[in-house]
Amino acid sequence: MLTPSSAHVALSTASCYPTNCASAFALAERLGYDGIEVMVWTDPVTQEAGALRRLVEHSGIPIVSIHAPTLLVTQRVWGSDPWEKVDRSIELALEVGADTVVLHPPFRWQKEYAAGFVEGVALREADTGMVLAVENMYPWRGPRQRELEAYAPHWDPVPQAYDHVTLDLSHTATAGSDALAMVAALGERLTHLHLADGMGSFKDEHLVPGRGGQPCAEVLETLAAEQFSGHVVVEVGTRRSDEGQRELDLAEALAFARLHLVSRVG
Repeated sequence: MLTPSSAHVALSTASCYPTNCASAFALAERLGYDGIEVMVWTDPVTQEAGALRRLVEHSGIPIVSIHAPTLLVTQRVWGSDPWEKVDRSIELALEVGADTVVLHPPFRWQKEYAAGFVEGVALREADTGMVLAVENMYPWRGPRQRELEAYAPHWDPVPQAYDHVTLDLSHTATAGSDALAMVAALGERLTHLHLADGMGSFKDEHLVPGRGGQPCAEVLETLAAEQFSGHVVVEVGTRRSDEGQRELDLAEALAFARLHLVSRVG
């Protein structure tokens, strides 16, 4: 007997890049996604609670999470102070009704930020009640497989003292990590999943799940069996797709997630 998981499937606005945030809401509504993750970006709508609330009201699609602008390409969004970026992301999440903020670990050159990162995350969770889910990353590699450790304390969150973790299945491909082993090791600390795929290239591919080499189906089925109550967020790359292909890809990703978010009983 198959039992559907209670986990909702949300769409990251990053999956619709380079179209804007409003387009992502419209597409999520049309395809039947359960929620939205807002990637804070140069698009001003992603930074403004009032505009986001109007999109929620118009579409009926809730915002489940905010992705802080802690990517390399968003270093100028909300200034240069990384803790200010995190704090403003928490404030935005509270204002739009989201319960999770996703953030990347510090870059190694952000030495002061990195030195107090684990403690700073824990302090903010205790003070605000917001889940801060730190995402797994990967070593940077060139074509000749030379590695650069770009993140501190580390790109792998499993041995770190984070209470909440985001597992990104494109990043596990790039890192060469064992995604199922990470799910097992994280246990209840795994509260957020970025559903994507990858072939293990040194590039972060963010393929539609099922088109790469990651155990996307097995991860979803494992989470369903464990009664995962966090968020499953489709975060795939469609920037080279036209509007029609983007919609087909995101419909396929949603169908894949729902197909495998089931547990076997009996």
